Amino acid sequence: MASLFTITRQNCTCDEWTVLPNPKLHRDVNRFGHTAVVSNGSMYVFGGFSGVILNDVLVYKPASCEAFFKVDLCQSSGPGVRCVWTEERCVPWDFSYANNSVPASFCPARTNAADKQCQQFSDCASCTANTNDCQWCEDKKCISSSSNCTVLTIELARHPRGPLFLNPPPAMLSEHQLSVWRPGMRKNGQSVKNFTKCSVRSEQVCSKLVNCRSCSLNINCQWEPQQQECHALPAHLCGEGWSQVGDACLRLNSSKESYDNAQHYCKNLDGNIASLTSARQVDFILDELQKYQLQERKLTPWVGLRKINVSYWGWEDMSPFTASTLQWLPGEPSDSGFCAYLERAEVAGLKAKPCTANTEGLICEKPVVSPNLSVRPCKIPCALRTSCANCTSQAMECMWCGSTKRCVDSNAYVISFPYGQCLEWQTGDCGAQNCSGHRTCGQCLEHPDCGWCGDPTDTGQGQCIEGSYRGPMRNLSRQSRERVLDTSVCSREKGYDWAYITCPACQCNGHSTCVNASVCEQCKNLTTGLQCQICLPGYYGDPTNGGKCQACRCNNHANVCHSSSGKCYCTTKGVKGDQCQLCDSENRYLGNPLRGTCYYNLLIDYQFTFSLLQEDDQHYTAINFMATPEEGTGTISGEEFPIVSKTNIKEYRDSFSCETFSFLANPNITFHVYVSNFSWPIKIQVKAVATRPQAMRRDTRRKKRMREMCRCRPCG
Repeated sequence: MASLFTITRQNCTCDEWTVLPNPKLHRDVNRFGHTAVVSNGSMYVFGGFSGVILNDVLVYKPASCEAFFKVDLCQSSGPGVRCVWTEERCVPWDFSYANNSVPASFCPARTNAADKQCQQFSDCASCTANTNDCQWCEDKKCISSSSNCTVLTIELARHPRGPLFLNPPPAMLSEHQLSVWRPGMRKNGQSVKNFTKCSVRSEQVCSKLVNCRSCSLNINCQWEPQQQECHALPAHLCGEGWSQVGDACLRLNSSKESYDNAQHYCKNLDGNIASLTSARQVDFILDELQKYQLQERKLTPWVGLRKINVSYWGWEDMSPFTASTLQWLPGEPSDSGFCAYLERAEVAGLKAKPCTANTEGLICEKPVVSPNLSVRPCKIPCALRTSCANCTSQAMECMWCGSTKRCVDSNAYVISFPYGQCLEWQTGDCGAQNCSGHRTCGQCLEHPDCGWCGDPTDTGQGQCIEGSYRGPMRNLSRQSRERVLDTSVCSREKGYDWAYITCPACQCNGHSTCVNASVCEQCKNLTTGLQCQICLPGYYGDPTNGGKCQACRCNNHANVCHSSSGKCYCTTKGVKGDQCQLCDSENRYLGNPLRGTCYYNLLIDYQFTFSLLQEDDQHYTAINFMATPEEGTGTISGEEFPIVSKTNIKEYRDSFSCETFSFLANPNITFHVYVSNFSWPIKIQVKAVATRPQAMRRDTRRKKRMREMCRCRPCG
């Protein structure tokens, strides 16, 4: 077990972790599982575990700089504290003194290889937030401030219509190859020496966002639901040649084009001529134009601003002209111009020009295609869900406390209700959320904030309402959660009976009176059960507390249905639906159960076996088949008439020849086979075979002999 006061501290003076000296205490303070916070320069340690649960509070307070009154003592303070002498007093060190403070005497000696020390840092913040006197260069390297940040460049070929362009040399060149570039290609680069001037990288911002909602609000971040982490998006979401500016991608082209040609150029890049409606976009474009001016080239690019009518100018994205920070230059817009371009002179602004005229440059725009747009939206945090239904909709992530009407994270349930304030909770089926939603006395009294008010009929009918063992309760107001006693809701003087601990003996749900005080005499209103709480077979509904039952609606394909939902138990295989209104067409059953029945469509010369063995098959008592000729000759029409009827069969075979049946006159005959009144479980085999007599094979379409075979095997 580690000692609590083996405390390490980040020594900003020496850029290293140091172990602080152990204080001399009169008791053992070793522990783990504790919590600690820092406030006003002191560390407070709460509780923990050391064989037993601890309930004490420890305070660690480091030395104070105000205790030193001399310069040498102040600057050599430590360990555990770093002080600086300023304005004739000793004050605590902070990062503002990082570049000019005197190293403390207790710091280990620095090596002379300053650059080597700085090169261990890989980002601007860590490079500059120390006392190693490092600087962060624009080529993303950390070196000593005594060295120069240099950037190597290479001169490209001169463009026929433009000046020289400077770009970084290829990254694959060695140091020797870089050294032979022509003179003048090495220049001093920019550097950062104070960590407050570092530009914040997306990786640093995104890694600090700890939930999906805060992560998705940042356009440069994306939430990874599998890892539950916020990651930075790739830097180049816009593509080669584009620059991301806020939520848009901008592209500045220096070619000389008319407005319509500029628009066509942008559309070929899946963009549009730019509507510069944000200050950030305007600033970016002005900076880019400034770079061209430094190269002794002036661009006046088209922007997406056109004259809509005599007095109205609007942007291509349908925004009004006033949506931008750009303004017309003096004397503009001219009457001859219907399209606008941007000019950066002493003052940047807009000018008008005929749309068919050419100008130097154009600006394209397209939206950033962020992966954030393709991911699923963030789930609503448990604390923001206001009903049981949406609280418990995400598996076991949240729990709904009915007594406090509050949704909490399942992992935070204990700390959310440390004193047992939640009397009941749900993680799945919400059921009734108010006392009035419970229909029986038994359900009502399962909830500690509900009671049962039985009516004077003494048939078990009543009402579940909010209350306690003293009687019914009501809220003082809609806004208040404080409740007061209200006996008028269930008045004994009017024959009502209040129950909070046990239910009244007679519980017949209003459908019968009791004999011997607790036995329902005769259930009426199509109900049955010990408490007349269910509907008779063939009927469905909720008869509890005076509810009604109604007949099952199954289109004559079922005799019974689910007693509560009314879903029919269809008796014919292939008929499906809550009201037996559909044929199972996905499994080759055809027909119309609303005007007849469903048939399994047999393939000629194939044997089929139907195994009705599962629990879901126990309601089936019939199955129907149909066999059609191999080659149809038209639409089936005419009436159906019986040929053979058999009972108590285990196996049956028969054939139907053209000598017996008029196949010549009726070439498109369909055979129907009905198998009914069987018991579950059962296996049924059926096969339809078509044969052609030798003398009739020339007319294979019309002269056939049909043979049917059906075999039933009960399974016991």
